[in-house]
Amino acid sequence: MREFVVEADGGSRGNPGPAGYGAVVLDAATGETLVEAAEYLGVVTNNVAEYRGLLAGLRAAKELDPDATVHVRMDSKLVVEQMSGRWKIKHPGMKPLAAEAARVFPPGRVTYEWIPRASNKHADRLANEAMDAGARGEQWSPSLSTAELDAADARTAAAADAERGALGAGDGAAVGERIAQSARTDPEATTSASRPSADADAAADADVRAATSVASPRTGPGPETTDVPRPSVAAAAVADTAADTATDTAAATDVRAAKNVASPGWGPPDMGAPATFVLLRHGETPLTPQKRFSGSGGSDPSLSSVGREQAERVAESLARRGTIQAVVASPLARTRETAGIVAARLGLEVTVEEGLRETDFGAWEGLTFGEARERYPDDLDAWLSSPDAEPTGGGESFAATGARVAATRDKLATAYAGRTVLLVSHVTPIKTFVRLALGAPPESLFRMELSAASLSAVAYYADGGASVRLFNDTSHLR
Repeated sequence: MREFVVEADGGSRGNPGPAGYGAVVLDAATGETLVEAAEYLGVVTNNVAEYRGLLAGLRAAKELDPDATVHVRMDSKLVVEQMSGRWKIKHPGMKPLAAEAARVFPPGRVTYEWIPRASNKHADRLANEAMDAGARGEQWSPSLSTAELDAADARTAAAADAERGALGAGDGAAVGERIAQSARTDPEATTSASRPSADADAAADADVRAATSVASPRTGPGPETTDVPRPSVAAAAVADTAADTATDTAAATDVRAAKNVASPGWGPPDMGAPATFVLLRHGETPLTPQKRFSGSGGSDPSLSSVGREQAERVAESLARRGTIQAVVASPLARTRETAGIVAARLGLEVTVEEGLRETDFGAWEGLTFGEARERYPDDLDAWLSSPDAEPTGGGESFAATGARVAATRDKLATAYAGRTVLLVSHVTPIKTFVRLALGAPPESLFRMELSAASLSAVAYYADGGASVRLFNDTSHLR
């Protein structure tokens, strides 16, 4: 039985951005290059390009010998760990690519190994050649052999050293750069421009999955109506607004230390830029200060004058930060009105997403918590005890809301990969976004406070990991 080595890589100049992949099939016994493949992909993410490189390498190996065994070597920790079955594949954009790669050869005939980037120059070079060809509007075609290109690298380095010695370190560095550019693009330099740097990867690997909610005595329902008293610990934990996502994404990312410490020599997951959801609860309505159930099945109130003022101040704050790239809102009146005020200040359009609507509270709509308990005590107790329980009159259970929000999350994370989007929604959906990101149980919905017009944020990475940032002090909005 023949044995092949597949080396594959992919990169995106911007994430997402113009991207390409490279793959090479080697004879495992001799090291001979058997097949080279590369392709410009247009604008996709770095992780998509890596998976496409893997697929191309596996398919090329299968064409050579469908009965062969294959050892895959890649510098993407994410792809290697996911394809090896050690990391879960949660991101909806990665699942079909991984499934397709797993079907090329029968199970057990493909093994995976992570290698440093410096050891993956051949595939990296092919990926960059494909991106360069795409930038020129051309198709990729094989150029010099790897050995010839390595020799050219050595000649370029020697020439740069010679000129540096004659001109001094400062001038020599500039001359060396000009020589390298005239010879060809240095693959390592191109890689650092087309994928996150090692430092950026390390920053993106610091996970803050710290608890951002604190248990409090239950004082009423968790949804639109009654929030629990603000825990003092939470105030210290959320010192800045989540809307400053350029900083927050680096500071509030996943520490996947448990995955890396156990295996010395592993590189950090190459996750790329996350899809960042800045979650804004709508401003006050006439029902908000009365703490009445106000879901998707009630009177659909508009904002009060206080709520409109809150929305204006949020809009001003977000405009100063300048990080929001799109605005998506629940279809209910109060969220569309809040989103419209913010979007007008940011110069953006509002997209309506049905999945962001509030829970339907059935017969409890318009009632206070006390009134609901007086009229429907057994139903309310069941609802407080189980996420599967529905409000009286056929309302929506928290379990159903959770499933809806999870589907909406996956849809939006794919649509806005690498971007920062403002989601204008309600108490239950926003708390559910946070709960799912933290892996918290359903009862945690009753242990989070979410003030009117408050901001939270969740960043979703390509491997399914998430980080959460909360900011609930809205005193500056009144």
